[in-house]
Amino acid sequence: MIALKASQIAQIVGGELIGGDVTVTAAPAFDSSQASPGSIFLALRGEKTDGHKFIEDAFTHGAVLALVTVASPQRCIVVPDVLTALNKLAAHVRSELKELQVIALTGSQGKTTTKDLLQHILESVGKTVAPIGNFNNELGTPITLLQCDEETKFCILEMGARHIGDIALLCEMAKPNIGMVLRVGTAHIGEFGSAEAVAQAKSEMISSLAPDAIAILGQYDTFTPKMKMLHNGEVISFGETTAADIRATDIEIREGRPHFDLVTPAGRAAVGLRIVGIHQVANALAAAAAATALGASIDQIAGALSTAELHSKWRMEIHELRNIVLINDAYNSSPESAEAALRTLVLFAQERGGQSWAFLGKMHELGESSADRHADIGTLASELGIDHLVCIGAPEYSANLAKSNAMAIHLCANKEAALQLTQEMRAGDVVLAKASRAEKFEEIAQGIQSQIALLIAENKEEGER
Repeated sequence: MIALKASQIAQIVGGELIGGDVTVTAAPAFDSSQASPGSIFLALRGEKTDGHKFIEDAFTHGAVLALVTVASPQRCIVVPDVLTALNKLAAHVRSELKELQVIALTGSQGKTTTKDLLQHILESVGKTVAPIGNFNNELGTPITLLQCDEETKFCILEMGARHIGDIALLCEMAKPNIGMVLRVGTAHIGEFGSAEAVAQAKSEMISSLAPDAIAILGQYDTFTPKMKMLHNGEVISFGETTAADIRATDIEIREGRPHFDLVTPAGRAAVGLRIVGIHQVANALAAAAAATALGASIDQIAGALSTAELHSKWRMEIHELRNIVLINDAYNSSPESAEAALRTLVLFAQERGGQSWAFLGKMHELGESSADRHADIGTLASELGIDHLVCIGAPEYSANLAKSNAMAIHLCANKEAALQLTQEMRAGDVVLAKASRAEKFEEIAQGIQSQIALLIAENKEEGER
């Protein structure tokens, strides 16, 4: 964060400073244990806790100022609303950092992976700030912006939306130089009501851009390409068709990892991704498009994409468990990401020569279409030739499947019952764990690892007797 006096901050946010003046040098924290020397603590009120109770703890961790709605014995600025004050502060810092290149991205899926890939490319060019994980809301965006200082060259922002207008407000604060929409899918359709409404929410990224900003649009759905009509400035498209400005050709999958030729107006270069899944091609192209717009060479981009690892956990993580492969994709799920994960699972199992196991939990926020969407994924699993469909608390996946179906269907009431199936797994098998975040499927992934480790130990013991 750029250095600011507490008195300056009070003026910026329209609050009352209580206590002596001090220089703030570090970005805000809302978790007192995460406060760093020279930082601001955000005393946010939540449903279950009140940040005002943790001000003293934040100061013991190095905070020198708190944003509060109720005066504190510690140095603080009293404001009507902490979040509103935070956004005012972030907008001010953004206006001061005139050379900073802000890249904002949104989409129904792929945001976090694209962010990780783009960060890896840009870090070789200059100091880059990006959110940890998917810190992409009205809190995450200003805090990420406030991590930037005079030496920061690039700031990557994920922008999610729960309501129409959310992204527009974030863009008003962040003033993106580049705005990206990856794709419009069915994630959050339960909240927005329709795919059209989801598209409207995502399109705010493009309609909010200044004329001299660059819009980057995916070519993977019917809605996103049409957003070019919302921007009078430069538009760059990415996809797997010849019409896309940034595209992939000659795509191959080797051990689940995509290999392709990256084609840009500057030429052609080979890319071999280390991350798993055919759907990662789209994410790589999105990152390549942004990097191209920022002046990176095609060789820089291709080289960085070929060495990039994901920073964010539980997203198509590959774990080798003694001749059994576990794909931990437990962070979240939607119909589109579930399809991509199942296709990857099949390819892996074919290469390994074993059986495929899909451990699937509920997909949330699908509204009235939820039952049909789950059934569609179950049908797809059958069509792809998945050997075992394990439905954990989600019998909806099997709704359209006949008992004579070649795929083995396991209806498990809970995670404990599902984990018993590890006893049936054999060398060469590939296992996928995937569900919406609220289902906590990282527990399934960890349980599979533990169970297989136990079986290996038992078999070794038997062999030694």
